[in-house]
Amino acid sequence: MTTTDHPTQSSAASHATTPGEDTAERALWPAVFRGFRRTCPNCGSGPILKSYLKLRQTCPVCREDLSHARADDGPAYLTILFVGHLMAPLLHITFTTWRPDPLVLFTIFAIGCVTLSLYLLPRLKGAIVGFQWARQMHGFGDET
Repeated sequence: MTTTDHPTQSSAASHATTPGEDTAERALWPAVFRGFRRTCPNCGSGPILKSYLKLRQTCPVCREDLSHARADDGPAYLTILFVGHLMAPLLHITFTTWRPDPLVLFTIFAIGCVTLSLYLLPRLKGAIVGFQWARQMHGFGDET
C-alpha cells in the first residue's frame, strides 16, 4: 500500500510544481526552428552550442537540461543529403550551360560544398536537438 501511494504522490507533487510543462505536447516546429537557429528549444534565447558542435549541458538562460540530447550521426547524414541534393543539380546545370574548365568547376563546387556543409552542420544538430526536445525523446520528458 505504501508503494502504490508513493508514486502517485510523487507524480502529483511534480505536476503541481510544473503545471503541464512536461506532460503536455510541445510545439514541434517552433522547437525545430529554435534549434536550427542554435538556440534553446525551450526559451529560444539561450545558445545550445558552446563551440562549433559541442552541446551545452544546460541552457544558460532558462536552465533547461540539454544533456539528454543524442544527435549522434543524424546532423552529418542530413548535411550530406541536403548538400548533395542542392549541389548535384547545380553542377549539372553549370556544366551543361557554360562548359567551364574542369579545374574551375571543381574549385567552385568544392568550395561551395565545404562552405554549405560547415554552415548546415551545427544548425541541423540544433534542429535535431529541438526535435528530440519537442517529442520528449531520450529523457527530455522525464520529470526530475
